[in-house]
Amino acid sequence: MSRYAATVGRTRFAFRDLREVMARASAPKSGDELAGLAAGSARERVAARAVLADVPLVRFLEEPLVPYETDEVTRLILDGHDAAAFAPVKELTVGALREWLLAYETDAPLLAALAPGLTPEMAAAVVKLMRNQDLVLVARKCRVVTRFRNTLGLPGRLAVRLQPNHPTDDPAGIAASVVDGLLYGCGDAVIGVNPATDSVAGVEGLTRQLAELVERFRIPTQACVLSHVTTALQVMARGAPVDLVFQSVAGTEAANRAFGVSLPLLAEARDAALALRRGSLGDNVMYFETGQGSALSAEAHHGVDQQTCEARAYAVCRRFAPLLVNSVVGFIGPEYLYDGKQITRAGLEDHCTGKLLGLPMGVDVCYTNHAEADQDDMDVLLTALGAAGVSYVMGVPGADDVMLGYQSTSFYDSHYLRQVLGLRPAPEFEAWLQEMGILDEDLRLRPLARGHRLLEAASPRAREGAR
Repeated sequence: MSRYAATVGRTRFAFRDLREVMARASAPKSGDELAGLAAGSARERVAARAVLADVPLVRFLEEPLVPYETDEVTRLILDGHDAAAFAPVKELTVGALREWLLAYETDAPLLAALAPGLTPEMAAAVVKLMRNQDLVLVARKCRVVTRFRNTLGLPGRLAVRLQPNHPTDDPAGIAASVVDGLLYGCGDAVIGVNPATDSVAGVEGLTRQLAELVERFRIPTQACVLSHVTTALQVMARGAPVDLVFQSVAGTEAANRAFGVSLPLLAEARDAALALRRGSLGDNVMYFETGQGSALSAEAHHGVDQQTCEARAYAVCRRFAPLLVNSVVGFIGPEYLYDGKQITRAGLEDHCTGKLLGLPMGVDVCYTNHAEADQDDMDVLLTALGAAGVSYVMGVPGADDVMLGYQSTSFYDSHYLRQVLGLRPAPEFEAWLQEMGILDEDLRLRPLARGHRLLEAASPRAREGAR
């Protein structure tokens, strides 16, 4: 007889193991359905959630979903578990943890202290029992602050990654997009370019271009070329001024192998970036991107549902004390998140899960053009994430990334969110925006005709005079 069983109506549902309970309890996702992991009916999903609510949290330490012997991510999770931090909730079930998280008394300091004691599977489990409003409320309580050249994650603040991608990595095109984004108050999270090619010479050139721009205008931010970590290591070895090391990561060793990375390789890259000592306020030098479906797409999920695999990716991120973690929620496509409703749910899940685990979470509020979604769906998710205290979002020219070919959020969208929710840029970046005449004393964007020092400094005449 299964230890995991429940009756809904007149139907009894029995589940083979904890892994199956987790999969069947998940919110509907096209990726889980295509992988044969999803609940076969709403009744089965309710039964799985009823079972999951009664599972003791300690069970996740006793019953790994991915084998310890064959997976370095599982070993990282279990070997690094902080028993002292876990102690306040160790007697709770998953359902009781949900109630504890929602309680008035559970505040940011308590959640920060708990984070090292939660495994990703525990966080994924409790998230499966939450409504969207629960995900907003719990995530809003969490506060994760990181620093490199500015301070990210403070209460009442919203940062933006300025994403000036270009289909041919044209320096002038990238520079124009950077200036455009800065004039909208974007760029405090990072000025981050996805290179069209991953050649060492090309990445080095972009790295030097961004570094020169940041230094020339004394922008209190950080730059990053989102190349593969092995390329970043070669670029650093050539003496290039790398601020942040980027890498996409997943929640199993096999999926990370498909990305061409391992935990030792990430550690090597972090050490190399730290040795450059380019941060003025802090040493958070890593930037990770994740997304539900990556382990499934690599056929490296071990029968674990995509939301739980995503949570396990956050264990990898947490190991390296990143400045930024970004769930690129709708980027993989409708094969994993079919429509706006699934993308919205996944974005709120990822943000809440990452925050519970102590990560500085941003979300790329996005979709591909063959998904059943549109910008109205993204407006809803963007606003919900703003209410949930998201650390940063994307700023893409026109919300349309012409290199990666997907839809995201525009430069103006972040300004909308700051207005509606009374949010401000990172404090150091805010002061720079006002100094440059981009924002007025009331944090409103100033018209371009009224003394923008950035435009004056970036004009051809000013550049000629500088020579």
